[in-house]
This record gives sequence, structure tokens and C-alpha cells, in this order.
Amino acid sequence: MQRRTLLLSGAAALTAVGGYNLYASLSGGAPLPGSTLIEPGAARAQTSDAAEIDISQVLEMEAGNPDAEVTIMEFSSFTCPHCARFNQTVYNDLKEAYIDTGLVRYIKREVYFDAYGLWAALVARCGGQMRYFGVAEMIYAEQSDWARGESGADVADSLRRIGRRAGMSDEELNACLTDRDRATAMMQVYQNNMEEYGITGTPSFVINGETYSNMSFAEFQEILDPLLPASE
Repeated sequence: MQRRTLLLSGAAALTAVGGYNLYASLSGGAPLPGSTLIEPGAARAQTSDAAEIDISQVLEMEAGNPDAEVTIMEFSSFTCPHCARFNQTVYNDLKEAYIDTGLVRYIKREVYFDAYGLWAALVARCGGQMRYFGVAEMIYAEQSDWARGESGADVADSLRRIGRRAGMSDEELNACLTDRDRATAMMQVYQNNMEEYGITGTPSFVINGETYSNMSFAEFQEILDPLLPASE
């Protein structure tokens, strides 16, 4: 039951977004992202329509050594305060000790609790894999600002400002934020991941197939070190 609640949370949020009707409020004349994503009720229908959704466009966002014996998958939401805290603290330690040194393959996968989290993911992915981790870091670092916007238009504008600082143009960002096909595919991948790995909260981690809840760096070390090949 707990997992089912999480799976439907994104669908419920996107259903609510269908009623925002804020097309004209995004500067530059582009439609507000939520208005073009998934219509009311469509997210719940995705399971039966999954065969028609092209999920190949949802690229795997990964860093580190693709051939490493240890793979860590992080499942987090851009609107989750615990995820922001993890990404500003523990993740940096993991990056220094395990990712940059080539000891692990690290994959970031998004969870969509709400429409704003999906919009943030669309912006993070807008610059492609090369920019993704840097943009994600900016989004998490400024979460307390952009996620508390008084309206959807405020949130969209704040996310676009982050994207511009990362080198993206308004044209690129508007195209990404209003890409219904990509958003639908991202939602489908999200639901597939939740069901496959039994994710019930964020941040969560799958390490070589085993699912774990939020951890400290020391707890990661206790799990990771025995899995790594012995140094010669």
C-alpha cells in the first residue's frame, strides 16, 4: 500500500496541474510546462498504454566507471528536502571517494512526487548528459528558493533562470519544458522503476540490486567496501 501511494503521487500531481491554466503567465509567450505535460487522468492510464510510449528518449544519467563492479542507483526527487541535503553532503563524499576514482558506476534516477519535481527534471535533462549533474546540483542547492514560488509561473521562471546560468537558451528551455512526449516517457520510466525496485521513499539507493533507504557516508562505506575488488 505504501508503494502504491508513492506510485500514484506523481499522477495525482500532474492531474492537478491540468487545471492550472497558466499558459500566458510564462514570459516569452511559451506555454507553462505543466499545461502541456499529461492531461487529467492520463498518468494513471499509462500502465495500459505503456507499449505506445517511447521510453528510449529517457537517457540514463550516470557518472563514474561504466565497467565498475559496483553500481549505485540513486532515486530522488528534486522537491524532496532530504534529497537536497543528501546531494549537498553525502553525495559529494561519494563522488570524491568512489565515483571520480572509478570504483563505482553511479546512476541518478528521478522520482516525481509532484509537477514541480517533473519540471525540474525536464530542465536538468535539457542540457543533455554532459550538463545534467551540474544542473541537478544547482537545482538542489537552490531548492528552498525555486520550489517555494507563489505560483507555477514563479517556479517555471526560477527553473529557467537556473537553466540559463547553465548555458541554455530560453528557446531550448521552453522546448524542454513543454515537451509532452518526453514528460510522458519520463513518467513511464519513473513508474517502471518504482515497481521494479520497490522504492517507497526518497532518497533511496539500489546497490548491485539491493535496495536501501537514506544513509550516511559511513553507512555507504560499510556496504560498498566489501563489494569492491581487493587492491593489489
